[in-house]
Amino acid sequence: MTIIDKTILFVKEQLQDAEGGHDWFHIERVFKNAVLIAQEEVCDVTVVKLGALLHDIADSKFHNGDEEIGPKTARKFLESENVSEEIIEHVIQIIKNISFKGGNFEKTFSSKELEIAQDADRLDALGAIGIARTFNYGGFKNRALYNPTISPKLNMTKEEYKKSDSPTLNHFYEKLLLLKDKMNTVTGKKLAQERHRFMETFLSQFYAEWEGEK
Repeated sequence: MTIIDKTILFVKEQLQDAEGGHDWFHIERVFKNAVLIAQEEVCDVTVVKLGALLHDIADSKFHNGDEEIGPKTARKFLESENVSEEIIEHVIQIIKNISFKGGNFEKTFSSKELEIAQDADRLDALGAIGIARTFNYGGFKNRALYNPTISPKLNMTKEEYKKSDSPTLNHFYEKLLLLKDKMNTVTGKKLAQERHRFMETFLSQFYAEWEGEK
Protein backbone atom coordinates (compact mmCIF):
# COMPACT_ATOMS: atom_id res chain seq x y z
CA MET A 1 0.00 0.00 0.00
CA THR A 2 1.43 3.39 -1.00
CA ILE A 3 1.73 6.40 1.30
CA ILE A 4 -1.10 8.01 -0.67
CA ASP A 5 -3.36 5.00 -0.07
CA LYS A 6 -2.50 5.01 3.64
CA THR A 7 -3.16 8.76 3.86
CA ILE A 8 -6.57 8.36 2.23
CA LEU A 9 -7.54 5.75 4.80
CA PHE A 10 -6.26 7.95 7.63
CA VAL A 11 -8.13 11.05 6.44
CA LYS A 12 -11.37 9.11 5.91
CA GLU A 13 -11.19 7.85 9.49
CA GLN A 14 -10.31 11.23 10.96
CA LEU A 15 -13.10 13.09 9.15
CA GLN A 16 -15.90 10.53 9.39
CA ASP A 17 -17.99 12.85 11.63
CA ALA A 18 -16.93 16.16 10.06
CA GLU A 19 -19.27 18.96 8.99
CA GLY A 20 -20.58 18.34 5.47
CA GLY A 21 -18.55 21.05 3.77
CA HIS A 22 -15.27 19.95 5.32
CA ASP A 23 -15.66 16.17 5.30
CA TRP A 24 -13.89 13.41 3.37
CA PHE A 25 -15.80 14.24 0.20
CA HIS A 26 -14.43 17.80 0.30
CA ILE A 27 -10.94 16.33 0.61
CA GLU A 28 -11.61 13.92 -2.24
CA ARG A 29 -12.76 16.74 -4.54
CA VAL A 30 -9.73 18.86 -3.65
CA PHE A 31 -7.50 15.85 -4.26
CA LYS A 32 -9.01 15.33 -7.72
CA ASN A 33 -8.67 19.04 -8.52
CA ALA A 34 -5.03 18.98 -7.41
CA VAL A 35 -4.20 15.94 -9.54
CA LEU A 36 -5.85 17.60 -12.54
CA ILE A 37 -3.91 20.85 -12.10
CA ALA A 38 -0.63 19.05 -11.38
CA GLN A 39 -0.78 17.42 -14.81
CA GLU A 40 -0.15 20.84 -16.34
CA GLU A 41 2.60 21.93 -13.92
CA VAL A 42 6.18 20.96 -13.09
CA CYS A 43 5.91 19.80 -9.49
CA ASP A 44 6.41 17.06 -6.92
CA VAL A 45 3.16 15.18 -7.37
CA THR A 46 3.55 13.26 -4.12
CA VAL A 47 3.79 16.49 -2.12
CA VAL A 48 0.78 17.89 -4.00
CA LYS A 49 -1.29 14.81 -3.22
CA LEU A 50 -0.30 14.70 0.45
CA GLY A 51 -0.92 18.43 0.83
CA ALA A 52 -4.37 18.13 -0.73
CA LEU A 53 -5.29 15.11 1.39
CA LEU A 54 -4.08 16.56 4.69
CA HIS A 55 -4.86 20.28 4.25
CA ASP A 56 -8.04 20.11 6.37
CA ILE A 57 -7.16 17.18 8.62
CA ALA A 58 -8.01 19.33 11.67
CA ASP A 59 -9.44 22.65 10.50
CA SER A 60 -8.93 25.34 13.14
CA LYS A 61 -12.51 26.59 12.81
CA PHE A 62 -13.68 23.32 14.34
CA HIS A 63 -11.00 23.28 17.04
CA ASN A 64 -11.50 26.58 18.88
CA GLY A 65 -9.30 28.46 16.43
CA ASP A 66 -6.23 26.31 17.13
CA GLU A 67 -4.11 26.67 13.98
CA GLU A 68 -1.44 24.23 15.18
CA ILE A 69 -3.62 21.14 15.59
CA GLY A 70 -3.79 20.49 11.83
CA PRO A 71 -0.03 20.62 11.22
CA LYS A 72 0.63 18.59 14.39
CA THR A 73 -1.87 15.89 13.38
CA ALA A 74 -0.42 15.68 9.88
CA ARG A 75 3.17 15.54 11.16
CA LYS A 76 2.39 12.79 13.65
CA PHE A 77 0.79 10.66 10.94
CA LEU A 78 3.53 11.23 8.34
CA GLU A 79 6.28 10.52 10.86
CA SER A 80 4.53 7.26 11.80
CA GLU A 81 4.76 6.29 8.13
CA ASN A 82 8.47 7.16 7.97
CA VAL A 83 8.00 9.90 5.41
CA SER A 84 11.14 12.01 4.90
CA GLU A 85 11.47 15.20 6.95
CA GLU A 86 11.80 17.23 3.75
CA ILE A 87 8.40 16.07 2.49
CA ILE A 88 6.80 16.39 5.92
CA GLU A 89 7.95 19.99 6.30
CA HIS A 90 6.71 20.86 2.82
CA VAL A 91 3.28 19.38 3.54
CA ILE A 92 3.13 21.23 6.88
CA GLN A 93 3.86 24.50 5.13
CA ILE A 94 1.04 23.81 2.65
CA ILE A 95 -1.38 23.22 5.53
CA LYS A 96 -0.28 26.43 7.27
CA ASN A 97 -0.50 28.63 4.18
CA ILE A 98 -3.37 27.26 2.11
CA SER A 99 -6.33 29.04 3.73
CA PHE A 100 -7.98 32.29 2.63
CA LYS A 101 -8.22 33.83 6.12
CA GLY A 102 -9.87 37.04 4.98
CA GLY A 103 -7.72 37.54 1.90
CA ASN A 104 -5.17 39.69 3.73
CA PHE A 105 -3.18 36.77 5.10
CA GLU A 106 0.52 37.01 4.25
CA LYS A 107 1.87 33.63 3.18
CA THR A 108 5.12 32.75 4.92
CA PHE A 109 6.02 30.06 2.39
CA SER A 110 5.76 29.61 -1.35
CA SER A 111 6.12 26.67 -3.73
CA LYS A 112 4.50 25.35 -6.87
CA GLU A 113 3.02 22.52 -4.82
CA LEU A 114 1.36 25.01 -2.45
CA GLU A 115 -0.01 26.98 -5.41
CA ILE A 116 -1.57 23.82 -6.87
CA ALA A 117 -3.08 22.63 -3.59
CA GLN A 118 -4.39 26.13 -2.86
CA ASP A 119 -6.04 26.41 -6.27
CA ALA A 120 -7.57 22.96 -5.83
CA ASP A 121 -9.00 23.93 -2.45
CA ARG A 122 -10.31 27.26 -3.73
CA LEU A 123 -12.04 25.62 -6.67
CA ASP A 124 -14.13 23.65 -4.19
CA ALA A 125 -15.29 26.96 -2.71
CA LEU A 126 -16.60 28.07 -6.11
CA GLY A 127 -19.45 27.09 -8.41
CA ALA A 128 -22.34 24.81 -7.49
CA ILE A 129 -20.32 22.94 -4.86
CA GLY A 130 -19.09 26.19 -3.36
CA ILE A 131 -22.66 27.46 -3.04
CA ALA A 132 -23.80 24.21 -1.42
CA ARG A 133 -20.88 24.21 1.03
CA THR A 134 -21.44 27.83 1.97
CA PHE A 135 -25.08 27.35 2.89
CA ASN A 136 -24.34 24.05 4.61
CA TYR A 137 -21.78 25.75 6.87
CA GLY A 138 -24.11 28.70 7.43
CA GLY A 139 -26.78 26.27 8.62
CA PHE A 140 -24.23 24.48 10.78
CA LYS A 141 -23.46 27.84 12.46
CA ASN A 142 -27.16 28.83 12.55
CA ARG A 143 -26.57 31.96 10.48
CA ALA A 144 -29.22 33.91 8.60
CA LEU A 145 -29.44 33.21 4.87
CA TYR A 146 -29.46 36.90 4.05
CA ASN A 147 -30.17 40.19 5.77
CA PRO A 148 -30.31 43.28 3.52
CA THR A 149 -29.51 45.53 6.50
CA ILE A 150 -26.14 43.85 7.15
CA SER A 151 -23.55 44.72 4.52
CA PRO A 152 -20.59 42.48 3.70
CA LYS A 153 -17.33 43.41 5.42
CA LEU A 154 -14.56 43.72 2.88
CA ASN A 155 -10.83 43.76 3.65
CA MET A 156 -11.26 42.08 7.02
CA THR A 157 -8.23 41.21 9.09
CA LYS A 158 -7.49 37.55 9.70
CA GLU A 159 -9.00 37.78 13.22
CA GLU A 160 -12.11 39.62 12.01
CA TYR A 161 -12.64 36.99 9.33
CA LYS A 162 -12.32 34.13 11.83
CA LYS A 163 -14.84 35.72 14.20
CA SER A 164 -17.37 36.82 11.58
CA ASP A 165 -20.96 35.64 12.04
CA SER A 166 -22.53 37.61 9.19
CA PRO A 167 -25.37 36.19 7.03
CA THR A 168 -24.36 33.41 4.68
CA LEU A 169 -24.89 35.45 1.51
CA ASN A 170 -22.32 37.99 2.68
CA HIS A 171 -19.68 35.25 2.43
CA PHE A 172 -19.95 35.44 -1.35
CA TYR A 173 -18.62 39.00 -1.26
CA GLU A 174 -16.22 38.48 1.62
CA LYS A 175 -14.53 35.47 0.02
CA LEU A 176 -16.05 33.45 -2.82
CA LEU A 177 -16.28 36.16 -5.49
CA LEU A 178 -12.71 37.24 -4.69
CA LEU A 179 -11.14 33.85 -5.36
CA LYS A 180 -11.19 34.03 -9.16
CA ASP A 181 -8.54 36.74 -9.14
CA LYS A 182 -6.42 34.97 -6.53
CA MET A 183 -5.82 31.73 -8.42
CA ASN A 184 -2.20 30.75 -9.03
CA THR A 185 -2.13 28.35 -11.99
CA VAL A 186 -3.34 28.54 -15.58
CA THR A 187 -5.66 25.56 -15.13
CA GLY A 188 -6.94 26.89 -11.82
CA LYS A 189 -7.73 30.29 -13.33
CA LYS A 190 -9.57 28.72 -16.26
CA LEU A 191 -11.75 26.50 -14.06
CA ALA A 192 -12.39 29.34 -11.61
CA GLN A 193 -13.77 31.60 -14.35
CA GLU A 194 -16.58 29.19 -15.20
CA ARG A 195 -17.48 28.53 -11.58
CA HIS A 196 -17.40 32.26 -10.81
CA ARG A 197 -19.92 32.96 -13.56
CA PHE A 198 -22.23 30.29 -12.16
CA MET A 199 -22.18 31.99 -8.75
CA GLU A 200 -23.00 35.36 -10.32
CA THR A 201 -26.01 33.78 -12.03
CA PHE A 202 -27.10 32.24 -8.73
CA LEU A 203 -26.89 35.58 -6.93
CA SER A 204 -28.94 37.33 -9.61
CA GLN A 205 -31.64 34.68 -9.27
CA PHE A 206 -31.48 34.82 -5.47
CA TYR A 207 -32.02 38.58 -5.33
CA ALA A 208 -34.85 38.42 -7.89
CA GLU A 209 -36.65 35.78 -5.86
CA TRP A 210 -35.98 37.67 -2.61
CA GLU A 211 -37.65 40.77 -4.05
CA GLY A 212 -40.56 38.78 -5.49
CA GLU A 213 -39.57 39.52 -9.07
CA LYS A 214 -39.51 35.88 -10.19
